[in-house]
Amino acid sequence: MGVTAVTDSAKFSAAALDELIAKRQEPEWLVDLRRAAFETFCEKALPSRKEEEWMRTDIRTFHLDNFEPPAELTEVPANLPEGLLTEGVDLGGRIVSYNSRTIVSELSDELKAQGVVFGSFAEVLASHGEVIREHFANAVDPHFDKFSALHAAFFTTGQVLYVPRGVVVKKPLHALSLLGAGGVDLGHTLVILEEGAEATMLNETASVDHNAPGLHCGAIELFVHPRARLRYVNLQNWGSGVWHFAHQKGCVDRDAHIQWTIGALGSKLSKVNQHVGLVGEGAECEVNGVMFTEGRQHLSYHTLQHHEAPHCRSNFLYKAALQDRSRTVWRGMIKVDEGAQKTDGYQRNDNLLLTEHCRADSIPGLEIEADDVRCTHGATTGRVDEEQIFYAQCRGFTRNEAIRAIVIGFFQQVFDRIPVESVREALGKAIAVRVREYE
Repeated sequence: MGVTAVTDSAKFSAAALDELIAKRQEPEWLVDLRRAAFETFCEKALPSRKEEEWMRTDIRTFHLDNFEPPAELTEVPANLPEGLLTEGVDLGGRIVSYNSRTIVSELSDELKAQGVVFGSFAEVLASHGEVIREHFANAVDPHFDKFSALHAAFFTTGQVLYVPRGVVVKKPLHALSLLGAGGVDLGHTLVILEEGAEATMLNETASVDHNAPGLHCGAIELFVHPRARLRYVNLQNWGSGVWHFAHQKGCVDRDAHIQWTIGALGSKLSKVNQHVGLVGEGAECEVNGVMFTEGRQHLSYHTLQHHEAPHCRSNFLYKAALQDRSRTVWRGMIKVDEGAQKTDGYQRNDNLLLTEHCRADSIPGLEIEADDVRCTHGATTGRVDEEQIFYAQCRGFTRNEAIRAIVIGFFQQVFDRIPVESVREALGKAIAVRVREYE
């Protein structure tokens, strides 16, 4: 594979990185990390369909030089979207960013008194630098590919949640990332729950102009230390012109638990690597994925359940409904290391095709090196049953209402696994309004 060099004429250049570093006054270890990532960014080519991971995802029409590193905000537009996940929710704190710059950062006095930290990356780096240094880039590898390197070199904002040992955060915390027309979001989410801590975080994205171009190149790192419990919701709801590239990983330690809900509704094209590492004995994870595509959207999600320790349990359920000429790719892998005996791993992907020309690819896989395990996987793809539509119409539904009811019923198994009522309702409403009538 050839090498793509980044010259000084490129938008994401050595000069641009020097300018970013000079403005931010960050500790030496982070500057070194940025420069090392930039070297990798220069050395690696953009992925191509010659690579197995990308053979079903074509990004030949993506041109990085259509975008540039986020600039300082001169003004914040009025009437920005408020997100979908928090209607009627009493929040413990919230963070809002616009074009990769933090514009709101709030945390209740009650949580501050308990030692909880929730703020922008720059804020928390200044107040809890050693905590960030211990965890940052330890889950997501900055050198994995060109996009992870671009992110690590040029990220400018993000959200950090730190919950001390034994603290139970009862009110959800909310982070909203917004993109303006032509904007770039390089946000980094870092969540750290110390031993025995509990928290719920709602993280979502949105575009100010639904049809405008944009770029998200981000990372999510979740650290769930022994006996901690994290409920994490990530709703990707960018506008139809946004390119979305992301690396996401959760590390779950001994007797800890993570429930991770993914909503993938927006973007022009998404390529997401979602990885959960069960690194301590007795760790558990449950991942719920809801995907809905329309137009010519292309959403590609690659998931990895990595059992690194014995007596761990993982359960992944992804469901996708597609219409128009859209396409989804789900590639799931359960990997069990040699010492991870008594593993219980499950993954499933179900797809509902609403129109003739949409396409869903499901590629489940197992890689097992231990001999005392229970691992199963499955995938289904089917069309809307005309008999079900007829049955509903006989009871007074219009055809469109019938199809909506069938689609919501298709997702109900996932909705039932989501403990946060506002998330269930928001996903259901967002999907229902997208369903159109087809003959």
